[in-house]
Amino acid sequence: MEASQEESKGLAGAPEDEESELPGARPNSCAFREEIQMDGEPAASSGLGLPDYTSGVSFHDQAYLPETEDFQAGLYVAESPQPQEAESVSLGRLSDKSSTSETSLGEERAADEGGAPVDKSSLRSGDSSQDLKQSEGSEEEEEEEEACVVLEEEEGDGEQDEITRASELTLSDTVLSMDTVVARGGETDGEEEEGPLTEQSEGKEQKILLDTACKMVRWLSAKLGPTVASRYVARNLLRLLTSCYVGPTRQQFTASSGESPPLSAGNIYQKRPVLGDVVSGPVLSCLLHIAHLYGEPVLTYQYLPYISYLVAPGSTSGPSRLNSRKEAGLLAAVTLTQKIIVYLSDTTLMDILPRISHEVLLPVLSFLTSLVTGFPSGAQARTVLCVKTISLIALICLRIGQEMVQQHLSEPVATFFQVFSQLHELRHQDLKLDPVGHIEGQLPEVAFSDGQRRLVDPSLLDELQKVFTLEMAYTIYVPFSCLLGDIIRKIIPNHELVGELAGLYLESISPSSRSPASVEPPVPSTGPEWDPQSGGCPRDDGHSGTFGSVLVGNRIQIPDDSQPESPGLLGPIPGAGSGGLRSEEDHALKRELPRSAHGLSGNWLAYWQYEIGVSQQDAHFHFHQIRLQSFPGHSGAVKGVAPLSSEDFFLSGSKDRTVRLWPLYNSGDGTAETAPRLVYAQHRKSVFFVGQLEAPQYVVSCDGAVHVWDPFTGKTLRVMEPWDSRVPLTAVAVMPAPHTSITMASSDSTLRFVDCRKPGLQHEFRLGGGLNPGLVRSLAVSPSGRSVVAGFSSGFMVLLDTRTGLVLRGWPAHEGDILQIKAVEGSVLVSSSSDHSLTVWKELEQKPTHHYKSASDPIHTFDLYGSEVVTGTVANKIGVCSLLEPPSQATTKLSSENFRGTLTSLALLPTKRHLLLGSDNGVIRLLA
Repeated sequence: MEASQEESKGLAGAPEDEESELPGARPNSCAFREEIQMDGEPAASSGLGLPDYTSGVSFHDQAYLPETEDFQAGLYVAESPQPQEAESVSLGRLSDKSSTSETSLGEERAADEGGAPVDKSSLRSGDSSQDLKQSEGSEEEEEEEEACVVLEEEEGDGEQDEITRASELTLSDTVLSMDTVVARGGETDGEEEEGPLTEQSEGKEQKILLDTACKMVRWLSAKLGPTVASRYVARNLLRLLTSCYVGPTRQQFTASSGESPPLSAGNIYQKRPVLGDVVSGPVLSCLLHIAHLYGEPVLTYQYLPYISYLVAPGSTSGPSRLNSRKEAGLLAAVTLTQKIIVYLSDTTLMDILPRISHEVLLPVLSFLTSLVTGFPSGAQARTVLCVKTISLIALICLRIGQEMVQQHLSEPVATFFQVFSQLHELRHQDLKLDPVGHIEGQLPEVAFSDGQRRLVDPSLLDELQKVFTLEMAYTIYVPFSCLLGDIIRKIIPNHELVGELAGLYLESISPSSRSPASVEPPVPSTGPEWDPQSGGCPRDDGHSGTFGSVLVGNRIQIPDDSQPESPGLLGPIPGAGSGGLRSEEDHALKRELPRSAHGLSGNWLAYWQYEIGVSQQDAHFHFHQIRLQSFPGHSGAVKGVAPLSSEDFFLSGSKDRTVRLWPLYNSGDGTAETAPRLVYAQHRKSVFFVGQLEAPQYVVSCDGAVHVWDPFTGKTLRVMEPWDSRVPLTAVAVMPAPHTSITMASSDSTLRFVDCRKPGLQHEFRLGGGLNPGLVRSLAVSPSGRSVVAGFSSGFMVLLDTRTGLVLRGWPAHEGDILQIKAVEGSVLVSSSSDHSLTVWKELEQKPTHHYKSASDPIHTFDLYGSEVVTGTVANKIGVCSLLEPPSQATTKLSSENFRGTLTSLALLPTKRHLLLGSDNGVIRLLA
């Protein structure tokens, strides 16, 4: 035990009070240490001090989790994080040890400790120990919630399973936990818990869980980048939004709406949330956070098409009854559209206004005013959809002004008002609505005054009359009269009838003070500023929507302050109560999306638009030669490029004797140049290998001597010189997690294993076997860590079992030098040689599985993407070939505009599907 504790101190590599780390990186190593500590068998066998060959490395003297480190939902939390800017908190920064720790939860944690107000969209979180306790106690509950969401969602790519599962779990926790919070705790099962929890403590735990889930989704959205966040996080959030409105319970107005009937205030823009709005709050908050990160295109190119999909009518042209999922989708679509409209610029709103009218408003109104389509939840769901739809139309009218309403929204507004005339006529034709044909399954067809004949379902008349009442007519007619003015006579043919219905309602609530003729207010001007002396109608301020123009005679004047100062958008309606004041934050006409350094534009926008349209079932790598970013800084040729496992940073080694750490967050329009985050300059020769030990999160680089260093601080942890200066190292490879060993090959064909956690040599094996195969040019370790394959300069390859040290196989694989070897799952090896060939092997089979021949140049660098190989040649040609199909290869020549110099190294980001290409001029480019 004492040896283990000493070893854990040495493994930390730095004092505990000097932690300065990137969000999501160091917790992996700490979690690994804690997991290995719990594994009893390796520890027991290693207690004798004997070599352990069962896994290729000995696991004695395991490191223990430092007591000063704490975790929240898998995220590392520093001891005293400081408030950070939104960008740095979301994306994280690497800094030296003198800087403050920057973590993804730094801002929220600081706000909790300092008593500062927290963002409204998230609830206050407890301390980290309470979060950890809650996450352990609700493990079984989370698994059940995850299973429910998985059944509703599509399967992702094979490479994306881990991300998809994480997002599904997080999202299911969000909506289910929020539902529990709204219900104020819920019932607890006394048999599963030692003691009954009070309602207050249960609600607090659910709030902590919800808060943690929202923070995790926001952190992932920034960490994964625009394409992956949109494909996997935003898509699942959009699907989840519909689930927030499923069922009659979610469609009931909340108690906060007031004790009076929901429509009695007479204000169509008054906030009257239903329970589904409360449940969907965290989902909408996360969706808008993604839009804040990556800009307005997220709203118009991803959210709006999904809204169109939700409200699109079914494939059947005949009358149909909505299912509960479609009903919830309509409510979710209108709610999300209201959020989108507020954040759109004036130019963008006018560009997409025809799409909103024809693809959103009209389909919603077709369901809302249908005489043959019923709602599963009956009149309540139709009433909620009616209130939300009219609020949406009113918001658009206020944004664009009267003239644009007449040009673009005449049809939706007239369609809605027309339903009052249809129901009015049906009341007078009541005797004709019980034909014998209805019993036979055929709906009656009724002729209306406009000359059209429409199918009518008599069973729905009661539902429709409960929704489109006198109260609804009054609630809509008065504000729209103020909004539209004289235009109402042009675009609404039956405005007189609706006015009469509104007058009847006004008489019913105050028969002595109002008459039907007094309902129609004076003709207002175009502005949204309200004059209490004109019956609650807008006062003439000359504004037209939110565009800010003032018409003075024949001159258009831009005012100094185009934002009206008013108590409410529609103000109190006389005779129907005050209507209540609104919160500007919740009901603003227009809000600016904050400018982000990671907003999509140029090539990034074009590539993102393509990626969100690609099916998640597409497992092929498509190279479009789109330049996304450049990374200049090396003064010599780039010899190796290695992305970190999280794909938010990558390493590069060069002839200039430096290793640089670069951030991979999107920036600019494709022409942006990114500076390195850290430069490691302790090498004395040209660096020919760089890689990451995934388990402890250390960097391994080699220039003839192997350097192990911390990528978060740049501190050298260990330097391993060759055992004999006359026998230099020629190839290096790192073992996969959970192993912590480095394998090195020297010019005498000897393979050595070194554990980075302790001094000395772990294993040493001879590969030559009495032969003289030449120098070891390349090493590859299998994904399981059970075997290592070495490629020699003579074309000979040797396969070694790391558990026993036995040579499993040696064979002449190529006629020239082995340039590179990769090992794949399923005991598959891929090797390239100077004889222009790329060969796929099974480890213990004599003949190759596939053999590719390059016509002009040898394939000196390649990487793997699933079952495909992405290759590169010195002629700057990128090829893609399959490991499974018959030999065929698609080749693309890099253009000089996108890539200059000679290709020297290549690395693929499998999750983001990007290529990192290093050149002999020291510049690295990110292409897709």
